[in-house]
Amino acid sequence: MDKKLAIVAVSGGMDSCVTAAIAAEKYNIALAHINYGQRTEKRELKSFNDIADFYNVENKLVIDFSHLAKIGGSSLTDYNMEVSKADLANQDIPSSYVPFRNANILTACVSWAEVIGAEAIFMGAVHEDSSGYPDCRPQFFEAFERLADEGTKPTTKIKIITPIINMNKDEIIKKGIELNAPIHLTWSCYQSEDEACGECDSCALRLRGFQKVGIEDPIQYKIRPNYL
Repeated sequence: MDKKLAIVAVSGGMDSCVTAAIAAEKYNIALAHINYGQRTEKRELKSFNDIADFYNVENKLVIDFSHLAKIGGSSLTDYNMEVSKADLANQDIPSSYVPFRNANILTACVSWAEVIGAEAIFMGAVHEDSSGYPDCRPQFFEAFERLADEGTKPTTKIKIITPIINMNKDEIIKKGIELNAPIHLTWSCYQSEDEACGECDSCALRLRGFQKVGIEDPIQYKIRPNYL
């Protein structure tokens, strides 16, 4: 039986890469990527294309959401704001939060899904991040699936699937290794495009995950602090 079609939102980071590997087990996949004026836009786009090549995906879509940079409010898009150094104990919304970004991404994916007949949208959101990012919470995605059902054609049924949302970074890494996901092609750093800084929240979460697993992250870092 032919596999059904699913869209995977792929930022170029490790979480979305592993999510693509999970989706590819049961679906034919189309990949969507959003450029929104983030500091590492070019490097993330390279990773997206490398991941697409790894999985031989020709059905891919790159969308320009530069309005998110114009709106601002995030250190990822506003160069007048400093990218905060990692504080993994912080429970407040960090400066890297891009207001309602995941909703913007999902609306584009739902529109595309309705056109190409995809029955699911996969996103690599992680609950571990949700203390800082309100649009990474499971209830957000549950609500968005209901919204998509209300706002599309009666014949359109699209599942919003977040398969790693309850995993920690070390569990995500183990899953990626199990599925032979190309983690070495990914990019997670918030502020650097040549070598990962090793100091932002995203680098810290990723490095701590690898340190828990007991293997070295295959990408290049300027510094590799111990986050255990």
